[in-house]
Amino acid sequence: MKIKVVFLAVSALVLTSCGSGKNVVKSTPNEVDLEPKEEKMPELPQLEQIQKPLKTTTTHTEIYIQKFAPIAVKKMHEHGIPASITLAQGVLESGSGRSPLALRSNNHFGIKCHRGWQGHSVTHDDDEKGECFRKYKYPETSYEDHSQFLLTRERYASLFKLKNTDYKGWAYGLKRAGYATDRKYPQKLISIIKKYNLDAYDKIQPDGSLAAETPSYEIGSHKVEKGDTLYSIARKYNTSVQRLKEVNGLTDNNISIGQELMVR
Repeated sequence: MKIKVVFLAVSALVLTSCGSGKNVVKSTPNEVDLEPKEEKMPELPQLEQIQKPLKTTTTHTEIYIQKFAPIAVKKMHEHGIPASITLAQGVLESGSGRSPLALRSNNHFGIKCHRGWQGHSVTHDDDEKGECFRKYKYPETSYEDHSQFLLTRERYASLFKLKNTDYKGWAYGLKRAGYATDRKYPQKLISIIKKYNLDAYDKIQPDGSLAAETPSYEIGSHKVEKGDTLYSIARKYNTSVQRLKEVNGLTDNNISIGQELMVR
């Protein structure tokens, strides 16, 4: 039986570039303009910055994944990079959206300026003092630029011969190609993917359905209809009422027709 998944339409809407595997130093950046090009308005709604968990049992990382998964899946179908890899890189490189570079510059992958960059930039201390990093107006632009960074560099070409579901091959391939200097970088990505079941996003089809081999649990959202209760929704998606309340920030069992609920 095909299970349809509709991604949550979030309100308001990765890694160091070949080189650094370090976190960005929390220093005040100086903005530099390098004849910036105008950024296109993203197709997906923009996300609010990640600040505090909705509940003490809901982590920053879970919130980050819930909000940015639609973008990662969209980019997977456009460019062939597993959504699990993109999300894991975003989590690792941006501190789940809370690093200074992500908060101030929407740079979720720590990509440096490099020769030919024509966008805005900021300076941060990384491998060297005052290095140039790319700055974006929208989070989705950072995700698109991350895809283009991998697509347009020959040393990553072999990765695109792998299947979307081969996240382990991608993780080790990124390290071999020189994306990060951290020797344990592949293991860190794989650990994040396993902990948060990110490989399930790799099985989302372009039409929003799950691949046949995907486990029966769902990742997406449910639009509340007449007669729905948290209990009936929980049973439908093989989860619990408490879990639904946690991931949606609900303090009671009240829901309304038309309300979008995240289901995991």
